[in-house]
Amino acid sequence: MSYVPLSGLSLRDIEYVVAVDDLRNFSRAAERCGVSQAGLSEQVRKLEQLLNVTLFERSRRHVAPTPEGERLIALGRDVLASARNLLEVARAHTGPLDGLLHIGVIPTLGPYYIPGLLPRLRQKYPQLGLRLNENTTPNLVQSLRQGDLDVAFMAPTAATESLEHAPLFQEPFLAVFPKDHELASKKHLSISDLARPDLLLLEDGHCLRDQALSLCPSNFRSQDQRLATSLEMLWHMIGAGEGFSLIPRLALNNRQEFDDLVTIRELSETEARRTISLVWRPSDPRATSFRELANFLRVATPDGCLPLPKTKIPS
Repeated sequence: MSYVPLSGLSLRDIEYVVAVDDLRNFSRAAERCGVSQAGLSEQVRKLEQLLNVTLFERSRRHVAPTPEGERLIALGRDVLASARNLLEVARAHTGPLDGLLHIGVIPTLGPYYIPGLLPRLRQKYPQLGLRLNENTTPNLVQSLRQGDLDVAFMAPTAATESLEHAPLFQEPFLAVFPKDHELASKKHLSISDLARPDLLLLEDGHCLRDQALSLCPSNFRSQDQRLATSLEMLWHMIGAGEGFSLIPRLALNNRQEFDDLVTIRELSETEARRTISLVWRPSDPRATSFRELANFLRVATPDGCLPLPKTKIPS
């Protein structure tokens, strides 16, 4: 094969193309990459000229990769993943948890766990910079596999089986009812009581939805489901008397505004909880450092949650 110079090919340009493919919008891709839309569009055009391929079909309302573009963008993702791995190997040699760490967190955990965690991380790892990304479990898993994230805080599911994870603590679920709900005053409440059609759920993609359904399998039809877009919206729907739901323990903090509208009940069954873990790619050369980080995080269990056995996670 003849030598092909790479002087005109830039990793940054490949990042631009991948961002456009992810978001299917040049304006949002430019915002994510921290450049102007005009600058990003010009670099994408230059890359198309270099490759002699049209990567995207463009119209005012539509951006989509061409068949050839789809194939080349997939290769571009591999190039970016290899470049990130190169940086990670170098970072692991000079200082595993120095520099910038990209952290993902599920939305039903992030606002309630991360604020108390950040001061501890800054004290323990003063040279560590953090970039946080809150997203649903499927998106976090994809970002981890692509190398866009280094670690993530989540409740492991079947989708995370190919990733490495270190359990940190167990977070109980509590049943939250409108004040006048018939179950709110029931003397003995168990999970079996919650399999009702007025169970409120989050939209698809949230692991809390799957956890609630696994504990309380209601027999309603999909068109009868009442869904919330966020945990915050779920609180408002319960307070308005739309139904009840299971709420993770940490999300009960600072909910005084709903005190007069809802009743919170504990569930005694051990399965009424979820395990929160630190998750990362098995191939990441900083895996030993991530296990050490997990051991550090396990020392302080958040209020209201349950510590795991004191066995240290092997490095």
